[in-house]
Amino acid sequence: MTTTKDIAIIGGGIGGLCLAQGLVKAGMKVTVYERDRTPSDRLQGYRVHIDPNGARALHDCLPPELWRAFLDTTGRGGQDFGFLTEQLRTLTVIRNPKAADPADDHHSVSRITLRQVLLSGLDEHVRFGKTYERYERLPDGRTRLFFADGTSATADIVVGADGGNSRVRQQYLPHARRVDTGIVTVAGKYPLTPETRALLAPRLVDGPNSIIPPKGMGFFTAPHDLDDDLPTTRDTTGIGVTEQEGVLMDNTSSYLLWAFGAAAGRFPADLAGMTGEQLKATVTGMIRGWHPDLLTMVGLSPAEAVTLLPIRTSIPIGPWQPTPITLLGDAIHSMTPMAGIGANTALRDARLLCAELTGGGDPVAAIGRYEERMREYGFAAVRGSLRAARQFVGESRAARIGFKTFLRGVERIPPLKAKVFS
Repeated sequence: MTTTKDIAIIGGGIGGLCLAQGLVKAGMKVTVYERDRTPSDRLQGYRVHIDPNGARALHDCLPPELWRAFLDTTGRGGQDFGFLTEQLRTLTVIRNPKAADPADDHHSVSRITLRQVLLSGLDEHVRFGKTYERYERLPDGRTRLFFADGTSATADIVVGADGGNSRVRQQYLPHARRVDTGIVTVAGKYPLTPETRALLAPRLVDGPNSIIPPKGMGFFTAPHDLDDDLPTTRDTTGIGVTEQEGVLMDNTSSYLLWAFGAAAGRFPADLAGMTGEQLKATVTGMIRGWHPDLLTMVGLSPAEAVTLLPIRTSIPIGPWQPTPITLLGDAIHSMTPMAGIGANTALRDARLLCAELTGGGDPVAAIGRYEERMREYGFAAVRGSLRAARQFVGESRAARIGFKTFLRGVERIPPLKAKVFS
């Protein structure tokens, strides 16, 4: 493949922007079409866990100065993962030693900050205010893209990175469905200050935890701990700060993310119309009798930072014939958040597709190789995430007792624990 090919990326989310960075780094001709009007229109207020797959993708696709900016603006999320009862009794804690190479490590980063990093240096390549509507294949093999503002553009290669409701996917692979799981989560941010830390058990602020009650519900916590001294990159590039007001969009302060999940039928019928205060009250009522620290965490979280998230998932499909149109991230393998790998799978897509498109040769063959591998790990992630979601809200008390017994057992046998969680 030569650098004369025009590559269009529909969607400026994590995966699409990572791909754009990698292609620009390799000298490719790429344009990102993003529906937001400005770089700060769509800022999501919660942290995202970057695992070694995601970190390696960022390392390989970003120029060195932006990789360093990413590292400078990550928070401490804790290396060890805990499994606790609803009374905060420890079942087991999985130790994850810090990797020698940051590209092989775990990181906690604000979604706002990560998007700022990924947008940096792409001013000439991102077209904001472009709401994609449809495409049309042309006789010469190119593709014409149509936008809501009446404009159009042509490209040799089109990458649909436009999220779970992807319009590219709906036209290209109309049989690829995304469905409601029947699971609902409510998430919030508990600000971390010296005073608020003292109100919680140390394990809650030391690292991420899965809280396992008797049945039917799940609770997840994860700290996003920032240094008091802001890195130089924040002062010189604007990365790591935002002009958006409110606790939800604040990416400069430490906090504890919490998420409560259950089957939709366990919640009040009017859940979708609730305010943040009402969502807090609902969760508080559903976890009444749990450890007081968990009630404190929910109760002291600002209402404006409490949000509702119905959980949806893709349905894996079989292979399709490769063409100059392809898909990336949630556009093809949207998954539940319970395994914490959605963003990382999108970043993995970006790294793989970038390597294939910049490797020379026929671009359709390159896309075919990408799609073959992506389907394997992407749909495996979809299935694994759905299993995790169902386990998170499982109604079987016997299954919960069995799982807790298993966790207590491996905690008593370190060699077995190391083997199981390696």
